[in-house]
Amino acid sequence: MIPRKSIPPAVLERVRQAAGFRCGYCHTQQKYLGARLEIDHIKPLAKGGTDDESNLWLACPICNGHKSDKTTAIDPETGQSEALFNPRTQVWTDHFMWDTDYVHLLGLTSTGRVTIAALHLNDDPDALIARMNWVSAGWHPPKEDLPPDTA
Repeated sequence: MIPRKSIPPAVLERVRQAAGFRCGYCHTQQKYLGARLEIDHIKPLAKGGTDDESNLWLACPICNGHKSDKTTAIDPETGQSEALFNPRTQVWTDHFMWDTDYVHLLGLTSTGRVTIAALHLNDDPDALIARMNWVSAGWHPPKEDLPPDTA
């Protein structure tokens, strides 16, 4: 077991603000989630990651649970191992877009595809039900995720 030290509250707040108060992977917004978004170690502690701010982002409990200590996954299209999406250094819309139902994600790149597969972004029943309800309520997807001509 890796000993845990407390991440200073000021660092936690900067990470929350930098993440826009949404999950770095599925873009679930904190204001619509019953649980608090969690701090994700982009490079997991178990794989040598640190508590440095540059290694921290927000993740919803579902994405964080599926991500666990993963850093790579197999691209279902190419069969090659690829790194998961890094929400701190990569642009979400370069790798993902919402399908026309706004419930399922499409991977635009190998990085997007492996992240969708590894984190079960399109097949976790709880996440899909929540997204369907948020779409019905007009809360989802976040406007920043939509092409400029539809937002």
